[in-house]
Amino acid sequence: MVTASIIQRVFMILKKTHQLTMLEQLGNYTPFQMLVMTLLSARTKDSTVIPLVKKLFAEYPHPQDFAAMKREKLERILYGVGFYNVKAKHVQELSIILLEKYKGIVPDTFEELVALPGVGRKTAHCVLAYTFHQPAIAVDTHVHRISNRLGWVKTKTPEETEEMLKRIVPQESWVDVNSLLVDHGQRLCTPLRPKCKECSIVEYCEYGKKNIK
Repeated sequence: MVTASIIQRVFMILKKTHQLTMLEQLGNYTPFQMLVMTLLSARTKDSTVIPLVKKLFAEYPHPQDFAAMKREKLERILYGVGFYNVKAKHVQELSIILLEKYKGIVPDTFEELVALPGVGRKTAHCVLAYTFHQPAIAVDTHVHRISNRLGWVKTKTPEETEEMLKRIVPQESWVDVNSLLVDHGQRLCTPLRPKCKECSIVEYCEYGKKNIK
């Protein structure tokens, strides 16, 4: 079984070559903007979302803007993002709820966040970790895939991976799970043809050690 010291060693190695993810690059944006961009990033590359949200929030920075906007207009703005029409609906609905229930302020609890339209566990944990700096493990496809490849977990779903990682990763390193593994998954540990020969943590990876033989 993997130990906390090995996990910390892996994180230390990854930090040496870490490139900022979208949520780190845009970490100075407001909680509302961070919530929306995280929701939009699902099944969409950062390279698509980053320029879109920079332009979007420069013109429409507040939930009031989205609540008042015609749905068709928002859909046109979000075109290019995966499931843009569904996400437009969710962004507008959650904007209205934030205004009516929370006076426009994004709540800082997991339970309240996941109650918002379109906000799942991953999005809620990203907001908690990157915006409110609370200990949270946000598990997306990269985190789920790499945690299994490393041999840290043997899980079938992101939800199972989240629960297992909470047991083995020291709480002070929970935020590192998403930032480090997402970057590693985007650049090296890709779903197909991962670059194991270029990987700095291959000696700690069950999948990698088998793959380079």
